[in-house]
Amino acid sequence: MRKVFLAMGLALLCTTTAFAQNKKTKTAKVSTTTDNLQTHAGVETPQVAVGSPQDQSEAMKFLTDVHDFGNIPEGPAAEYEFTFKNTGKEPIIIQRAQPSCGCTTPSYSKDPVLPGKTGSIKASYGTQGRPNVFNKTITVVTNVGTKVLTIKGNVEKAPESSVPANTSMIKTH
Repeated sequence: MRKVFLAMGLALLCTTTAFAQNKKTKTAKVSTTTDNLQTHAGVETPQVAVGSPQDQSEAMKFLTDVHDFGNIPEGPAAEYEFTFKNTGKEPIIIQRAQPSCGCTTPSYSKDPVLPGKTGSIKASYGTQGRPNVFNKTITVVTNVGTKVLTIKGNVEKAPESSVPANTSMIKTH
């Protein structure tokens, strides 16, 4: 019985190894011809094959990817606009910008950023009720790669006199 299991295991190992060696590795090429264009929301954009995206660090040049607000007052939203230049050969399309939490709101243009042109991602941090140090990220996903932007700072608590009292908790006798 032991010999049967040993023989079956050996046969399975040989079969698996044979299939693994026969499998061909596929490589994808990025083409810039008009045959490789995909229409997205009425705009023709080049399809970039998975596994061979254009190098994002070469295509999107940000002035900075971290912004420090320093000390800011509690209350008004803190906003910063990250700008980048398309230094690649293909239009850049921002597919989504995902904040690390609900207190940060990103906004960006849905239009493609053509080669040589600039684009931006605005980050807004809600400071109301959030006194303390913060460090938040926005993950920007594009057709040429992913970029993580960071905003940070310190929200200084508003003076007590400027915060309305919660009268629903006060008991009157």
